[in-house]
Order: sequence, then C-alpha cells, then structure tokens
Amino acid sequence: MTARGVLYVHSAPAALCPHVEWAVADVLGMSPRLEWAAQPAGGSTLRAECCWQAPPGTAARIARAMNGWRLLRFEVTEEPSAGCDGERYAYTPALGLFRTPMSANGDVLVGEGRLRALLAAADDSAELAAELERLLGTPWDQELEVYRHAGEGAPVRWLHQVG
Repeated sequence: MTARGVLYVHSAPAALCPHVEWAVADVLGMSPRLEWAAQPAGGSTLRAECCWQAPPGTAARIARAMNGWRLLRFEVTEEPSAGCDGERYAYTPALGLFRTPMSANGDVLVGEGRLRALLAAADDSAELAAELERLLGTPWDQELEVYRHAGEGAPVRWLHQVG
C-alpha cells in the first residue's frame, strides 16, 4: 500500500538545505528531488517542494525528522489512502509543530474527544474561539501564508485529478 504526499519547505537557510535533503532521503529511502529557489519573503532563505510516494505514515516520519529545526518553516501533507486519513503537518519556529488529520477534500478533521476537552476547559466564548482557531491550525496558516507565495519562477503544479 502506498500513500502520496508533498513536502513544502517554505523557508530554510542555505546551510540547512543539505540537512533537509539528508533527513528526507533517510525517511524515503532515496534522494528527494528538491530544487531550491530563493524565498522572497525570507531574506536570504531558500524554498523547495517535492512530491513523494511511500508507505502510509511517511508524512509523520518526515515531520518528525525535521521537527525542532529552529530556522526552518515547512509543511508536509499526506493524501488519504486505503484505511488511512490524510494528514497535514506544519512547522514554524515560533509555533512549533502542528498536526491534523485531513479529509479527502482537504478539510481539517477535529475529533470528538478534542472538542469535548475544549468545551470543558474553555471559560468564555473568546477563549473557546481562540482554541478552536488553534485546533484548525489558523495560527500556523497565518504565519506561513506569506511564505507560501513563492514568487516569480516558482514551479507550477498542475492537478490531474480533482473532485
């Protein structure tokens, strides 16, 4: 059984790029095709992305391999596969690692247990709203959005199967 996914390295210092490649190669068992380009939003940092195919759970292994690298910003996604939900991981130096299961159409899935714990712990509606935003990954999306716009010359990824 194979899963597919994409690794987006939104921002990495040049000195860290070989280490990213080595970490991903160790997880995938082969060298990834990362083409590094300037990241206009990150000063002298670089960006890259690569598609991968590997056993389910690979997104988690990639995220774990790069978790904690304080100068790196990345996202790694894994599409749903037989018997497995999709997943999305996002990492920023300020916020750390975020993980959420994803539906086939890309919606964030929040489990009943997490919602019940949130309802039990929230003291007021403002706190509830802030924690719901956190469960949805909004702070990570807000911080990464500027880095997602790669600038001129970025590769275009065409979607071949939609819906």
